[in-house]
Amino acid sequence: MPESGQSTPGHIRTAPPASAPPAVAAPAAAAAARRVGLLVTLVLGGLTALPPLSMDMYLPALPEVTGSLHAPAATIQLTLTACLAGMALGQLVVGPMSDKWGRRRPLLIGMVVYVAATAVCALAPSAELLIAFRLLQGLAGAAGIVIARAVVRDLYDGDDMARFFSTLMLISGTAPIVAPLIGGQILRVTDWRGVFYVLTVIGLLLTAVVWKWLPETLPQERRHGGGVGAALRTMRGLLADRVFTGYTLAGSLAFAALFAYISASPFVVQEIYGASPQTFSLLFGINSIGLVAVGRINGKVLVGRVSLDKVLGVGLATITVAALALLLMTAGVFGKVGLVPVAAGLFVLMSAMGLALPNTNTQALTRTPHAAGSASALLGTSSFLIGAIASPLVGIAGETTAVPMAVVQLVCALGAVACFAGLCRPWRRTDSEDRQSART
Repeated sequence: MPESGQSTPGHIRTAPPASAPPAVAAPAAAAAARRVGLLVTLVLGGLTALPPLSMDMYLPALPEVTGSLHAPAATIQLTLTACLAGMALGQLVVGPMSDKWGRRRPLLIGMVVYVAATAVCALAPSAELLIAFRLLQGLAGAAGIVIARAVVRDLYDGDDMARFFSTLMLISGTAPIVAPLIGGQILRVTDWRGVFYVLTVIGLLLTAVVWKWLPETLPQERRHGGGVGAALRTMRGLLADRVFTGYTLAGSLAFAALFAYISASPFVVQEIYGASPQTFSLLFGINSIGLVAVGRINGKVLVGRVSLDKVLGVGLATITVAALALLLMTAGVFGKVGLVPVAAGLFVLMSAMGLALPNTNTQALTRTPHAAGSASALLGTSSFLIGAIASPLVGIAGETTAVPMAVVQLVCALGAVACFAGLCRPWRRTDSEDRQSART
């Protein structure tokens, strides 16, 4: 039985009131832990949802922005690229900062800068200024992504961490569905600048919530001193861990297969298979529900009963089989197939992400309690950069075939399996080896 003020695995540290009798102290501490845990879940969920909201709420407004700022469509597309690049690179800066100064200070600074940059985007008089501040918005918004993962690593371990990541998967899977709908409704009552005003308000609310309810989760004795050189040495040490690198690359390549789907699916479903925008929205929503549902099953049913590596292996294998089936269908090996079989293949691929993504994050971060911020930065940056490289390749053959999408997904899936099998080697590792790695 832990003493008062200590934490059991997977629970946030709480202490019962000093005057409480022993019979009351334990239930009071449990109730306090549940309350704090719920608040932290809501805060981290909001931080996790902010990047897809920042990206996808803006999508319905792109044609209007092109006309309003008198800029070519290709130039306005750079506003998306700039935000994505900022989110990728910003994590490399914020992650080590959070290991040195704690989680709250870098997160609050990032949120304040995010709010300011988003407000300037709403007022931008030119495409060039909009691109510049979308980059800054992405750089600052990266604080929420990287620190949310680091906080989870501070508070949870093992199966509890896997469950929490599955919960965050529910939010990150739902946000891309809701965001374009919100953006479309905003455009019914105002112009594209209104989207950024709404994002500014969301940023302000999140900043206030973080200030009031998110505690500092990295104690002083676990922080790391040093500047840029120390941060680079820490990251080099993390990358030297073959198993950590394996989980990072496996998760990033699986995420790239997801990016390929997001980039190509509007074109594939509507242009190649002739579906209506409403049908595409329905299929996109169903696929996202599949991802969320399987993530929920992972967190509530599988974690604690089945080895995380076994679940991860099944997830990666399922993604690979689904990608292969999509390639065979789109290449005409089975003759001409309609939308329904292709949509079924995409549904299986997307749903299996609910097994792969939470568990790669968990297994990678389990090995790095000493530098969770830097580890989270490497996880996030790797995912965004590999995803950004994969996304443009889906349209390389023009607008008449879905083969490039399936090829990219299959290559990414095979790469993820190769990294998992070749670098992580779960069948060769013992629990004691993993614990020793976590201490070093």
